[in-house]
Amino acid sequence: MAIFTKQEYLDRVQRVQKRMEMEGFDVLITCNPANMNYLTGYDGWSFYTPQLVALGIDEDEPMCIVRGIDRPGGLVITYLHEENMIGYPDHYVQSDDKHPMDWIGSVLVERGLGDGRVGIDMDAYYYSARAHESLRSAMPNATITDSKNLVNWARIIKSPAEIGYMRDAAKLVEIAMQAGIDAIEPGTRQCDAVAEIYNAQTRGTKDFGGEYTAIVPMLPTGVGTTTPHLTWNSEPFKQGEGTILELAGCRMRYHCPMSRTVYLGKPPERMADVAKVCVEALNVAVEAASPGTTCEAVHAAWNSVVSRHGIVKESRMGYSIGLNYPPDWGEHTLSIRPGDTTELQPGMTVHVMPGIWLDDWGIEISEAVLIGDKAAERLCDFPQELVVKG
Repeated sequence: MAIFTKQEYLDRVQRVQKRMEMEGFDVLITCNPANMNYLTGYDGWSFYTPQLVALGIDEDEPMCIVRGIDRPGGLVITYLHEENMIGYPDHYVQSDDKHPMDWIGSVLVERGLGDGRVGIDMDAYYYSARAHESLRSAMPNATITDSKNLVNWARIIKSPAEIGYMRDAAKLVEIAMQAGIDAIEPGTRQCDAVAEIYNAQTRGTKDFGGEYTAIVPMLPTGVGTTTPHLTWNSEPFKQGEGTILELAGCRMRYHCPMSRTVYLGKPPERMADVAKVCVEALNVAVEAASPGTTCEAVHAAWNSVVSRHGIVKESRMGYSIGLNYPPDWGEHTLSIRPGDTTELQPGMTVHVMPGIWLDDWGIEISEAVLIGDKAAERLCDFPQELVVKG
Protein backbone atom coordinates (compact mmCIF):
# COMPACT_ATOMS: atom_id res chain seq x y z
CA MET A 1 0.00 0.00 0.00
CA ALA A 2 2.99 2.36 -0.21
CA ILE A 3 1.99 5.47 -2.18
CA PHE A 4 5.26 5.70 -4.11
CA THR A 5 7.22 3.06 -5.97
CA LYS A 6 9.83 1.11 -4.06
CA GLN A 7 12.47 2.57 -6.36
CA GLU A 8 11.52 6.10 -5.31
CA TYR A 9 11.99 5.16 -1.66
CA LEU A 10 15.35 3.55 -2.44
CA ASP A 11 16.41 6.67 -4.31
CA ARG A 12 15.54 8.70 -1.21
CA VAL A 13 17.62 6.37 0.96
CA GLN A 14 20.60 6.81 -1.33
CA ARG A 15 20.14 10.57 -1.35
CA VAL A 16 20.21 10.61 2.45
CA GLN A 17 23.23 8.28 2.56
CA LYS A 18 25.15 10.65 0.29
CA ARG A 19 24.43 13.46 2.73
CA MET A 20 25.47 11.20 5.61
CA GLU A 21 28.78 10.54 3.89
CA MET A 22 29.35 14.25 3.36
CA GLU A 23 28.68 14.94 7.05
CA GLY A 24 30.67 11.96 8.32
CA PHE A 25 27.80 9.96 9.83
CA ASP A 26 27.91 6.18 10.10
CA VAL A 27 24.28 5.99 11.24
CA LEU A 28 21.35 8.36 10.85
CA ILE A 29 18.41 8.27 13.29
CA THR A 30 15.26 10.33 12.84
CA CYS A 31 12.24 10.62 15.13
CA ASN A 32 10.54 13.15 12.86
CA PRO A 33 7.37 11.41 11.54
CA ALA A 34 7.68 13.19 8.18
CA ASN A 35 11.24 11.95 7.76
CA MET A 36 10.15 8.46 8.79
CA ASN A 37 7.43 8.57 6.16
CA TYR A 38 9.83 9.92 3.54
CA LEU A 39 12.29 7.06 4.02
CA THR A 40 9.90 4.15 4.58
CA GLY A 41 6.31 5.11 3.77
CA TYR A 42 5.29 4.63 7.41
CA ASP A 43 2.18 6.67 8.21
CA GLY A 44 0.18 6.43 11.41
CA TRP A 45 -1.02 8.50 14.35
CA SER A 46 1.64 6.90 16.50
CA PHE A 47 4.09 9.75 16.93
CA TYR A 48 2.80 10.45 20.44
CA THR A 49 4.93 7.50 21.55
CA PRO A 50 8.67 7.16 20.89
CA GLN A 51 9.51 5.78 17.44
CA LEU A 52 12.27 6.19 14.91
CA VAL A 53 13.86 5.21 11.64
CA ALA A 54 17.54 4.23 11.66
CA LEU A 55 19.71 4.04 8.56
CA GLY A 56 23.27 2.75 8.32
CA ILE A 57 25.62 4.26 5.77
CA ASP A 58 25.93 0.93 3.91
CA GLU A 59 22.44 -0.51 4.51
CA ASP A 60 20.13 -1.24 1.58
CA GLU A 61 17.06 -0.10 3.50
CA PRO A 62 16.39 1.52 6.88
CA MET A 63 14.88 0.05 10.02
CA CYS A 64 11.60 1.42 11.35
CA ILE A 65 11.02 0.86 15.07
CA VAL A 66 7.59 1.69 16.52
CA ARG A 67 5.32 0.64 19.35
CA GLY A 68 4.52 -3.06 19.05
CA ILE A 69 0.82 -2.57 18.32
CA ASP A 70 1.75 -0.27 15.43
CA ARG A 71 4.09 -2.74 13.72
CA PRO A 72 1.31 -4.49 11.75
CA GLY A 73 0.37 -1.16 10.23
CA GLY A 74 3.95 -0.70 9.09
CA LEU A 75 3.91 -4.12 7.47
CA VAL A 76 0.86 -3.04 5.48
CA ILE A 77 1.94 0.39 4.30
CA THR A 78 5.74 0.31 3.97
CA TYR A 79 8.02 -1.40 1.47
CA LEU A 80 10.32 -2.68 4.24
CA HIS A 81 11.22 -6.31 4.75
CA GLU A 82 9.63 -7.79 7.87
CA GLU A 83 12.89 -7.88 9.79
CA ASN A 84 13.26 -4.13 9.33
CA MET A 85 9.79 -3.29 10.63
CA ILE A 86 10.20 -3.70 14.39
CA GLY A 87 7.87 -3.24 17.36
CA TYR A 88 8.87 -2.75 20.99
CA PRO A 89 6.99 -4.25 24.00
CA ASP A 90 4.05 -2.26 25.30
CA HIS A 91 5.22 -2.23 28.92
CA TYR A 92 7.77 0.40 27.87
CA VAL A 93 5.00 2.83 26.89
CA GLN A 94 4.56 5.80 29.28
CA SER A 95 6.42 4.11 32.09
CA ASP A 96 8.16 6.05 34.87
CA ASP A 97 10.95 3.53 35.41
CA LYS A 98 11.92 2.62 31.84
CA HIS A 99 11.77 4.15 28.39
CA PRO A 100 11.24 2.73 24.88
CA MET A 101 14.64 4.09 23.87
CA ASP A 102 16.23 1.67 26.36
CA TRP A 103 14.89 -1.20 24.26
CA ILE A 104 15.35 0.52 20.90
CA GLY A 105 18.98 1.37 21.64
CA SER A 106 19.77 -2.24 22.54
CA VAL A 107 18.26 -3.40 19.23
CA LEU A 108 20.35 -0.90 17.29
CA VAL A 109 23.46 -2.19 19.03
CA GLU A 110 22.51 -5.81 18.20
CA ARG A 111 21.97 -4.84 14.55
CA GLY A 112 25.40 -3.22 14.29
CA LEU A 113 24.20 0.37 14.36
CA GLY A 114 25.40 1.21 17.87
CA ASP A 115 28.93 2.34 17.07
CA GLY A 116 30.60 5.20 15.29
CA ARG A 117 29.24 8.68 14.64
CA VAL A 118 25.45 8.72 14.90
CA GLY A 119 23.42 11.68 13.67
CA ILE A 120 19.99 12.41 15.09
CA ASP A 121 17.63 15.33 14.56
CA MET A 122 17.99 16.81 18.04
CA ASP A 123 15.38 19.51 17.48
CA ALA A 124 12.60 17.17 16.34
CA TYR A 125 9.29 17.83 18.10
CA TYR A 126 8.94 14.18 19.12
CA TYR A 127 12.43 13.60 20.48
CA SER A 128 12.42 14.37 24.19
CA ALA A 129 15.28 15.01 26.58
CA ARG A 130 14.47 11.74 28.33
CA ALA A 131 14.48 9.87 25.02
CA HIS A 132 17.93 11.27 24.24
CA GLU A 133 19.37 10.30 27.61
CA SER A 134 17.91 6.79 27.37
CA LEU A 135 19.21 6.27 23.84
CA ARG A 136 22.65 7.55 24.74
CA SER A 137 22.83 5.20 27.74
CA ALA A 138 21.77 2.24 25.61
CA MET A 139 24.42 3.02 22.95
CA PRO A 140 27.55 3.79 25.02
CA ASN A 141 29.96 3.20 22.11
CA ALA A 142 28.21 5.66 19.80
CA THR A 143 29.06 9.32 19.41
CA ILE A 144 25.62 10.87 19.07
CA THR A 145 25.44 14.33 17.55
CA ASP A 146 22.93 16.64 15.93
CA SER A 147 22.21 15.83 12.28
CA LYS A 148 20.84 19.37 11.80
CA ASN A 149 17.76 18.34 9.81
CA LEU A 150 19.77 16.28 7.33
CA VAL A 151 16.71 14.37 6.08
CA ASN A 152 14.62 17.56 5.94
CA TRP A 153 17.15 19.02 3.52
CA ALA A 154 17.07 15.82 1.44
CA ARG A 155 13.29 16.26 1.16
CA ILE A 156 13.44 19.83 -0.08
CA ILE A 157 13.44 19.01 -3.83
CA LYS A 158 10.26 17.17 -4.73
CA SER A 159 9.94 14.34 -7.25
CA PRO A 160 7.27 14.51 -9.98
CA ALA A 161 5.09 12.16 -7.91
CA GLU A 162 5.41 14.38 -4.84
CA ILE A 163 4.57 17.47 -6.91
CA GLY A 164 1.46 15.65 -8.09
CA TYR A 165 0.26 15.34 -4.51
CA MET A 166 1.12 18.98 -3.88
CA ARG A 167 -1.09 19.95 -6.82
CA ASP A 168 -3.91 17.84 -5.37
CA ALA A 169 -3.45 19.58 -2.02
CA ALA A 170 -3.72 22.92 -3.82
CA LYS A 171 -7.16 21.97 -5.13
CA LEU A 172 -8.19 20.99 -1.61
CA VAL A 173 -7.15 24.29 -0.06
CA GLU A 174 -8.95 26.24 -2.79
CA ILE A 175 -12.17 24.44 -1.85
CA ALA A 176 -11.57 24.88 1.88
CA MET A 177 -10.73 28.57 1.55
CA GLN A 178 -13.88 29.28 -0.43
CA ALA A 179 -15.93 27.40 2.16
CA GLY A 180 -14.40 29.48 4.93
CA ILE A 181 -14.98 32.77 3.13
CA ASP A 182 -18.59 31.83 2.37
CA ALA A 183 -19.23 30.90 6.02
CA ILE A 184 -17.97 34.16 7.53
CA GLU A 185 -21.05 36.30 8.08
CA PRO A 186 -22.18 38.60 10.90
CA GLY A 187 -23.72 36.46 13.63
CA THR A 188 -22.23 33.17 12.43
CA ARG A 189 -20.23 31.44 15.13
CA GLN A 190 -16.53 30.98 14.46
CA CYS A 191 -16.80 27.28 15.29
CA ASP A 192 -19.52 26.83 12.67
CA ALA A 193 -17.30 28.38 10.01
CA VAL A 194 -14.49 26.03 11.00
CA ALA A 195 -16.87 23.09 10.72
CA GLU A 196 -17.49 24.08 7.09
CA ILE A 197 -13.74 24.37 6.51
CA TYR A 198 -13.06 20.91 7.95
CA ASN A 199 -15.88 19.45 5.89
CA ALA A 200 -14.44 20.93 2.71
CA GLN A 201 -10.87 19.91 3.54
CA THR A 202 -11.93 16.32 4.09
CA ARG A 203 -14.56 15.82 1.37
CA GLY A 204 -12.28 17.29 -1.25
CA THR A 205 -13.18 16.65 -4.88
CA LYS A 206 -15.09 13.88 -6.62
CA ASP A 207 -11.72 12.32 -7.50
CA PHE A 208 -10.00 12.41 -4.10
CA GLY A 209 -10.57 13.46 -0.52
CA GLY A 210 -8.32 15.23 1.94
CA GLU A 211 -6.59 14.36 5.19
CA TYR A 212 -6.00 16.08 8.52
CA THR A 213 -3.61 18.97 8.17
CA ALA A 214 -0.46 19.48 10.23
CA ILE A 215 -1.83 22.81 11.51
CA VAL A 216 -5.46 23.41 12.43
CA PRO A 217 -7.34 26.25 10.69
CA MET A 218 -6.04 29.59 11.90
CA LEU A 219 -8.90 32.03 12.32
CA PRO A 220 -7.93 35.21 14.23
CA THR A 221 -10.73 37.75 14.07
CA GLY A 222 -11.24 41.38 15.11
CA VAL A 223 -8.33 42.64 17.19
CA GLY A 224 -7.03 39.06 17.10
CA THR A 225 -5.82 39.68 13.55
CA THR A 226 -2.89 41.59 15.04
CA THR A 227 -1.26 38.17 15.56
CA PRO A 228 -1.18 35.15 13.24
CA HIS A 229 -1.68 32.01 15.30
CA LEU A 230 -5.04 32.28 17.06
CA THR A 231 -7.58 29.59 16.25
CA TRP A 232 -11.33 29.91 16.95
CA ASN A 233 -14.01 29.93 19.63
CA SER A 234 -17.81 30.01 19.82
CA GLU A 235 -18.16 33.79 19.44
CA PRO A 236 -19.97 35.18 16.37
CA PHE A 237 -18.29 37.17 13.64
CA LYS A 238 -19.06 40.88 13.85
CA GLN A 239 -19.79 43.56 11.31
CA GLY A 240 -16.90 45.98 11.03
CA GLU A 241 -14.22 43.39 11.79
CA GLY A 242 -11.71 41.42 9.77
CA THR A 243 -10.85 37.73 9.92
CA ILE A 244 -7.68 36.03 8.72
CA LEU A 245 -7.91 32.53 7.29
CA GLU A 246 -4.73 30.48 7.15
CA LEU A 247 -5.55 26.99 5.92
CA ALA A 248 -4.05 24.10 4.00
CA GLY A 249 -5.10 21.19 1.90
CA CYS A 250 -3.44 17.88 2.65
CA ARG A 251 -3.14 14.96 0.25
CA MET A 252 -1.10 11.90 1.24
CA ARG A 253 0.53 14.07 3.95
CA TYR A 254 1.63 16.69 1.37
CA HIS A 255 0.47 20.20 2.25
CA CYS A 256 -0.43 23.28 0.26
CA PRO A 257 -1.21 26.28 2.50
CA MET A 258 -2.93 29.55 1.67
CA SER A 259 -3.91 32.69 3.61
CA ARG A 260 -6.62 35.22 2.84
CA THR A 261 -8.32 38.01 4.80
CA VAL A 262 -12.07 38.76 4.99
CA TYR A 263 -13.67 42.02 6.16
CA LEU A 264 -17.34 42.36 7.08
CA GLY A 265 -18.44 45.83 6.01
CA LYS A 266 -16.34 48.68 4.70
CA PRO A 267 -12.70 48.24 5.68
CA PRO A 268 -10.63 51.14 7.02
CA GLU A 269 -8.97 53.04 4.18
CA ARG A 270 -5.49 52.25 5.50
CA MET A 271 -6.32 48.54 5.64
CA ALA A 272 -7.57 48.52 2.05
CA ASP A 273 -4.46 50.37 0.90
CA VAL A 274 -2.10 48.00 2.74
CA ALA A 275 -3.90 45.03 1.22
CA LYS A 276 -3.15 46.33 -2.28
CA VAL A 277 0.49 46.88 -1.36
CA CYS A 278 0.68 43.35 0.05
CA VAL A 279 -0.66 41.85 -3.17
CA GLU A 280 1.76 43.88 -5.28
CA ALA A 281 4.71 42.89 -3.09
CA LEU A 282 3.60 39.26 -2.99
CA ASN A 283 3.63 39.02 -6.76
CA VAL A 284 6.99 40.80 -7.01
CA ALA A 285 8.38 38.20 -4.60
CA VAL A 286 6.90 35.31 -6.56
CA GLU A 287 8.31 36.72 -9.80
CA ALA A 288 11.73 37.01 -8.14
CA ALA A 289 11.65 33.38 -6.95
CA SER A 290 13.42 31.89 -9.95
CA PRO A 291 16.01 29.08 -9.89
CA GLY A 292 19.38 30.28 -8.65
CA THR A 293 17.91 33.20 -6.72
CA THR A 294 18.69 33.24 -3.02
CA CYS A 295 16.03 33.36 -0.34
CA GLU A 296 17.33 36.71 0.89
CA ALA A 297 17.09 38.12 -2.64
CA VAL A 298 13.40 37.15 -2.80
CA HIS A 299 12.89 38.90 0.53
CA ALA A 300 14.69 41.98 -0.76
CA ALA A 301 12.39 42.09 -3.81
CA TRP A 302 9.35 41.98 -1.54
CA ASN A 303 10.78 44.55 0.85
CA SER A 304 11.55 46.94 -2.02
CA VAL A 305 7.79 47.33 -2.48
CA VAL A 306 6.52 47.46 1.09
CA SER A 307 9.29 49.72 2.38
CA ARG A 308 8.14 52.46 -0.01
CA HIS A 309 4.88 52.50 1.92
CA GLY A 310 6.40 52.54 5.38
CA ILE A 311 5.59 48.89 6.11
CA VAL A 312 8.08 47.04 8.29
CA LYS A 313 7.98 43.29 8.87
CA GLU A 314 10.54 41.66 11.14
CA SER A 315 9.45 38.03 10.79
CA ARG A 316 10.32 35.85 7.79
CA MET A 317 7.94 35.93 4.84
CA GLY A 318 8.21 32.41 3.50
CA TYR A 319 9.44 28.86 4.08
CA SER A 320 9.59 25.46 2.40
CA ILE A 321 6.56 23.17 2.56
CA GLY A 322 5.62 19.63 1.66
CA LEU A 323 5.32 16.34 3.53
CA ASN A 324 4.48 16.82 7.18
CA TYR A 325 2.63 15.99 10.39
CA PRO A 326 1.41 18.06 13.35
CA PRO A 327 2.33 20.53 14.61
CA ASP A 328 3.79 22.19 11.48
CA TRP A 329 3.56 21.98 7.69
CA GLY A 330 6.89 23.77 7.22
CA GLU A 331 9.99 21.71 6.43
CA HIS A 332 12.40 23.54 8.78
CA THR A 333 14.88 24.26 6.00
CA LEU A 334 14.95 27.44 3.92
CA SER A 335 13.34 30.69 5.05
CA ILE A 336 12.60 33.75 2.94
CA ARG A 337 14.40 36.34 5.07
CA PRO A 338 17.61 38.38 5.20
CA GLY A 339 20.70 36.25 5.71
CA ASP A 340 19.37 33.04 4.19
CA THR A 341 21.59 32.43 1.17
CA THR A 342 19.94 29.15 0.16
CA GLU A 343 19.51 29.12 -3.61
CA LEU A 344 16.11 28.16 -4.96
CA GLN A 345 16.12 25.08 -7.18
CA PRO A 346 13.56 23.45 -9.48
CA GLY A 347 11.31 21.12 -7.51
CA MET A 348 11.27 23.18 -4.31
CA THR A 349 7.87 24.19 -2.95
CA VAL A 350 7.59 27.34 -0.87
CA HIS A 351 4.84 29.15 1.03
CA VAL A 352 5.33 32.85 0.32
CA MET A 353 3.54 34.18 3.40
CA PRO A 354 4.12 37.92 3.88
CA GLY A 355 1.64 38.51 6.71
CA ILE A 356 1.39 42.03 8.09
CA TRP A 357 0.26 42.41 11.72
CA LEU A 358 -0.21 45.97 12.99
CA ASP A 359 -1.53 47.41 16.26
CA ASP A 360 -5.24 47.31 15.39
CA TRP A 361 -5.56 44.79 12.56
CA GLY A 362 -3.62 42.46 10.32
CA ILE A 363 -3.66 41.12 6.76
CA GLU A 364 -2.49 37.84 5.29
CA ILE A 365 -2.58 37.13 1.55
CA SER A 366 -0.18 34.32 0.65
CA GLU A 367 0.71 31.91 -2.13
CA ALA A 368 2.24 28.44 -2.29
CA VAL A 369 4.61 28.19 -5.24
CA LEU A 370 6.55 25.53 -7.09
CA ILE A 371 10.00 26.55 -8.30
CA GLY A 372 10.08 25.50 -11.93
CA ASP A 373 12.90 25.29 -14.44
CA LYS A 374 12.68 28.99 -15.23
CA ALA A 375 10.26 30.64 -12.79
CA ALA A 376 7.97 30.11 -9.82
CA GLU A 377 4.49 28.76 -10.48
CA ARG A 378 1.50 29.47 -8.26
CA LEU A 379 0.06 26.15 -7.12
CA CYS A 380 -3.37 27.65 -6.35
CA ASP A 381 -5.75 29.57 -8.59
CA PHE A 382 -7.54 31.88 -6.15
CA PRO A 383 -8.20 35.65 -6.15
CA GLN A 384 -5.54 37.75 -4.44
CA GLU A 385 -7.49 40.42 -2.63
CA LEU A 386 -8.90 41.62 0.64
CA VAL A 387 -12.30 39.91 0.57
CA VAL A 388 -14.97 42.49 1.46
CA LYS A 389 -18.45 41.21 2.37
CA GLY A 390 -21.47 43.39 3.02
